[in-house]
Amino acid sequence: FAFTTEEYDMFEVCFEGKAMGGVQSPDREVFLSLKHGVEAKSYDELAKAEKLKPLEVELRRLEDLSKSIVDDFAYMRSREEEMRDTNESTHSRVMYFSIFSMGCLLGLATWQVLYLRRYFKAKKLIE
Repeated sequence: FAFTTEEYDMFEVCFEGKAMGGVQSPDREVFLSLKHGVEAKSYDELAKAEKLKPLEVELRRLEDLSKSIVDDFAYMRSREEEMRDTNESTHSRVMYFSIFSMGCLLGLATWQVLYLRRYFKAKKLIE
């Protein structure tokens, strides 16, 4: 069984064991081999269709493999840029939050000192 698609999407694979008469079937072990990209391409059929020699087929396979590697590097570069932007955004948010927290702490500490000073002056414990 083979499933081929040209579009990038999410696919689900489901297995169900059925027995005759509605009886539960015994447990079975299933091996699933998924291939994508260059490794899923059938170069034997390509060689027959285009009447290619074995060396030409190998060159075509290597060409597709190198294109796949270049595409993967481009994808990794774009993901790295996205992650760097996210990292920089998170860094700036944390910095502003820490500055805000320090401001709140300094404000509360100042208020506490002033409040206690007024309280103790009212109780005539300090001058």
